[in-house]
Amino acid sequence: MRLSSLDAFHRFQSSLSDAHDTKGATIVIPAGTCGRASGADALIRAVREEVLRNGFADQVRVRVTGCHGFCEMEPSLLIEPAGTFYPKVDVADAERIVKATARGEIVEELVWLDPVSGKPVPRQNDVPFFSKQLRTILSRNELVDPLHVETYIAHGGYAALVKALEMGDPNWVLQEIKASGLRGRGGAGFPTGLKWELLAKQPNDRGKYLVCNADEGDPGAYMDRSVLEGNPHSILEGMMLGAFATGATEGIMYIRNEYPLAIKHVLSALEQARELGLLGQDILGTGRAFDIQVIQGAGAFVCGEETALIHSIEGKMGEPRQRPPFPIQSGINGRPTAINNVETWANIPVIIAGGAKAFAQTGTPGNSGTKIFSLVGKIKNTGLVEVPMGTTINTIVYEIGGGPAAKARIKAVQTGGPSGGSIPAHMFDLPIDYDSLAKAGSIMGSGGMIVMDENTCMVDIAKYFMGFLKSESCGKCFTCRKGTQRMYELLDDISSGRGTLAHINLLEELALTVRDTTMCGLGQTAANPVLSMLRHFREECRRHVTEKRCDAFVCGELVGAACQMACPLETPPWRYVALIEKGRYEEAYQVIRDANPFPAVSARVCDRKCERRCKLGTTGGEPVAIRALKRFVTDRIDTSAYRPVSRPLGEDQAANVAVVGAGPAGLSAAHYLSLLGHNVTVFEAEKTPGGMLTSCIPAYRLPRDIVHQEIETLTGDSVTLKCGVTLGRDMTIDSLFEEGFQAVFLAMGADKSWHLGLEGEHLDGIHSSMAFLKAFNLNGEELAHGRVAIIGGGNSAVDAARVAIRQKGVESVTLLYRRTCGEMPAYAEEVDAAIEEGIRLETLVSPVRIRYIDTAMKEGVQVETLVHPVKIYAQDGQLSGIDCVRNTLGDIDASGRGRPVPLPGTEFHLPLDTLIVAIGERPDSECLAGMGINIEKDGRVAVDPDTLCTSRPGVFAGGDLATGPNTVVDAIAAGRKAAGIIDRYLRGADDLREPVHSNLPRGFLEPSAVEAGPTETAERIEPPTIPLDARKDCFAEVEMAYDEATARREAHRCLRCDLRFTRMKDDVSSAACAGAERERV
Repeated sequence: MRLSSLDAFHRFQSSLSDAHDTKGATIVIPAGTCGRASGADALIRAVREEVLRNGFADQVRVRVTGCHGFCEMEPSLLIEPAGTFYPKVDVADAERIVKATARGEIVEELVWLDPVSGKPVPRQNDVPFFSKQLRTILSRNELVDPLHVETYIAHGGYAALVKALEMGDPNWVLQEIKASGLRGRGGAGFPTGLKWELLAKQPNDRGKYLVCNADEGDPGAYMDRSVLEGNPHSILEGMMLGAFATGATEGIMYIRNEYPLAIKHVLSALEQARELGLLGQDILGTGRAFDIQVIQGAGAFVCGEETALIHSIEGKMGEPRQRPPFPIQSGINGRPTAINNVETWANIPVIIAGGAKAFAQTGTPGNSGTKIFSLVGKIKNTGLVEVPMGTTINTIVYEIGGGPAAKARIKAVQTGGPSGGSIPAHMFDLPIDYDSLAKAGSIMGSGGMIVMDENTCMVDIAKYFMGFLKSESCGKCFTCRKGTQRMYELLDDISSGRGTLAHINLLEELALTVRDTTMCGLGQTAANPVLSMLRHFREECRRHVTEKRCDAFVCGELVGAACQMACPLETPPWRYVALIEKGRYEEAYQVIRDANPFPAVSARVCDRKCERRCKLGTTGGEPVAIRALKRFVTDRIDTSAYRPVSRPLGEDQAANVAVVGAGPAGLSAAHYLSLLGHNVTVFEAEKTPGGMLTSCIPAYRLPRDIVHQEIETLTGDSVTLKCGVTLGRDMTIDSLFEEGFQAVFLAMGADKSWHLGLEGEHLDGIHSSMAFLKAFNLNGEELAHGRVAIIGGGNSAVDAARVAIRQKGVESVTLLYRRTCGEMPAYAEEVDAAIEEGIRLETLVSPVRIRYIDTAMKEGVQVETLVHPVKIYAQDGQLSGIDCVRNTLGDIDASGRGRPVPLPGTEFHLPLDTLIVAIGERPDSECLAGMGINIEKDGRVAVDPDTLCTSRPGVFAGGDLATGPNTVVDAIAAGRKAAGIIDRYLRGADDLREPVHSNLPRGFLEPSAVEAGPTETAERIEPPTIPLDARKDCFAEVEMAYDEATARREAHRCLRCDLRFTRMKDDVSSAACAGAERERV
């Protein structure tokens, strides 16, 4: 059917609208490329079969559309008109959903679940991913079947074109586009109305071209593809309006060949538009003519540049040319040509239909309308996001994107594709518009937004993009062709450990040269990934050179075996795990003890950084249970098996060093200083040594005999231990120097608790977590009784809860935390154990935590999350209860977590007999300020991080005193580092810093034979624990050691990442020996 007049179009549109208004429900199935890749085709078949099989054809319609944007949740279903959203639908659930739709019901267990509350959210418009957007363009994808033009017309399609044709004034259209403030969405942001005006002024004797640039070449970008697939008629209508306004006679859609579904839908749309008389000769009987052809590009990135694209259309090699003349003057075949991208054309009907004034009200001055971004990378909700110009990155990443996909914090976003730049997380309040991004060293580009977390190396990202640009450079400009190649080579040197500071300087100089001397826009922005990396992440790049370290554990030649690089003590877990697998346990103990003076302690309380970086765990499997394997060895081998090697010094060379604090940092420093030949005296304020090991960590996690046994091995003839001596009371730094000590190492830890800041906090019955734990661990005092609450979510809070529940006279224990359970900083296994022992969980945070509710209800101790205390009540000077308010999570704070925001009207009262405050610790360092030591606001001693030097010569500080609360293994590492620095200081070295050295695996160890079945699919074996009934009322160690067979089986799961380095070196050595042997022969 061909529509021969404007009136005929109106009648046709009216008939379609009436037909669309029939009663019943519609199941909308998004089937763009992302949906089809996730199984949408099978879901379409299943839904249609269920509708027909159950006789629901009159009640339930099915509409297949393009992508709706929430790609992470495909395949999905949308039920109209209710707006019910079903994410990640399994084909097996199609029958239930179809029947429920026919009855007007919802299958509640299949709708989207709020990740914080765990409550079902049936309506799509209430899902934060959708509700935080303004979906002017993408919302139309839900309404249109891209293969049936009738659905487009029924929802107002081509009405803007007819409106313009009826007015008959091309200049009116032109002025509307100018007044709207629309800027080109392809990257440069040139005002669309101005471009059209320039084209309109060009002579039309040979004809003019309009081009839709659909050569979407940025990695991770697919906005244009989804609009082409889902609503191709909107682009056609936009181009027709452009032709009417500018007098263009021919149109071209340049689509990359890698978009087969988009090409299919566009060709179908062109054919249907011609059949209806909307395209071609005598459009709708107005005598106007305009037609569009499709040209498929070969996928060259450079063809995104308009003059290269024109060359490609003309059948020439796609490379840019000098301008002027500009394409507006001389484009395709020498004719005036205007080029806009897909999203720009899709906005044109919106402006003409709704008016320029309404369009300009969205966004910011000079940046009107909405912009579509493809949100990909390390983000929870990947997909297409449409927001007003000027929306902050924070809103896109956290409120719409849902924050990081895993526990690692978000580090940066890359905008603008390879030609863009990386913007660090601390700049996420930046509004997204052309000008703001340019000031930050990036560009808008076509709208790609790649989210990167702490596991992303910014040097590697710059190298990746430079490799892409190097390959995609057309080669016409020498500075682009060779400059991108050389920048890639410099980045490769830096990421491979061959870089120097001169590499960084040369890299920056070269990037600036490429930016300033290349011809086309792509060449001029090719240096952006390097320049933005150096601008915002220069220190990370510098560490690759000066410390030979990749913070993100990505650059393989620097990382080596990730488990070894992750360990603050540089222990090679791969080696002792391999030795355990072979049954060589004493050798395994030697490997552990060589690096760690507290092997048995670490085997129980180490925070397992090695496991978090285990390749088996980061590639989809479960990490090797390295700490449990260490426990197996340290329980099996006696400490006497290890003999440390010491450096003998003469009496005139040995110095006297004072160490203040007998915790893991202080004792480690004393031990290593004694091995270096110095005499060390350790001063401890408590009655027994151990610091946090004995005073804070409960015995069920770390038995006291283990601590004392290992301390004994560290205190020999050269180490004197003096307990019950307090700095500031019994001695000063001055007095230590007066007694003949030549250096002082401060390692007093951080055991002073922060206060709530509430009136009545000093009532009887209220204790800090540190005071509570010390009272019991050091003196056996049981301070908890009756109804107990602990405020906090860290390890000390969980330790206090588990200690309290074991004390006599305790009726119940409640743990109050102001954020969600998933954000508790305590070790997950400690939270799990606490719940098993009676901590009841009353929060709906995620399905993985739901299982704790059942356990909690049975065992009687309550965990309340998203709550905050606001008032303390007393009776006769004794605590009687507290008022709390429930929180929701607001904006992201400096920790990368949602800021707790009180919810008015949610206050509740909690009767209590004991309150333990565990909201954080800080060093008790006030006395040091009067001894010439600079103190930070939070109580930490100010030190040079490289040398641990304080503000006073000869005085060094480390461990929690310098860093704030940290882990046991970090404290041990700080002590070992301090020993080396102090030794260099005592020997008069000019540079006290630790020498830079490679931490790559060394020493080839033959791998064991591979058993049948892939190692990475074998399940991790968790260490056994004593029965719950046996541990609830005592302090016996909860976790037990592997038996021998289990240990060797778990060790066999190791992927042996070391072999990449040790086997290669061994092969080189073998080849060299063989060569030498041949020469002798």
